[in-house]
Amino acid sequence: MKTVTLAEAQAQLSSLIEQVEAGEEIVIIKDGLPIARIVLNPASSQQLPSLVEFRAKQPWQSESAGDFIRRLRDMDR
Repeated sequence: MKTVTLAEAQAQLSSLIEQVEAGEEIVIIKDGLPIARIVLNPASSQQLPSLVEFRAKQPWQSESAGDFIRRLRDMDR
């Protein structure tokens, strides 16, 4: 856990955020007392599923995108 003053936190916010993303916990102090703590948001560290599997399950389109759109457009006439 790293401790910084409020003035240091204001001056180095981008650097502190990078440290938090790397797993560090930052405590901000003012007048010698801890007033805030910066930690990684657990929801932001969740991995999203890979799109590779999703794309592999999609059927291959036999016609071009242009032909597909023309066919849809012409069906409304």
